[in-house]
Amino acid sequence: MISKASIETAYCFLHQKLRVFEYSSLDWQKDDIESAIDSYVTTMPNELYELLADGRNDYLRDHSRFVSDMRSAVEKLETLLQLN
Repeated sequence: MISKASIETAYCFLHQKLRVFEYSSLDWQKDDIESAIDSYVTTMPNELYELLADGRNDYLRDHSRFVSDMRSAVEKLETLLQLN
């Protein structure tokens, strides 16, 4: 079972990082955000990551899909928050 606290924490973190990433024009800042998300994903509860990733092992870790993965994760987390 995924706790509401882990969903809230993931949502706050990913939502904030996505907003900064989308509006940043600094490559180093975007790289730092990708690195921070990668680090966060390694500590995220496995059950939550698996739910968000939908079977993809590189979810939130693939540079070419990073922004779309972030948007997808935030949307899924918003839905989970509404259900709880």
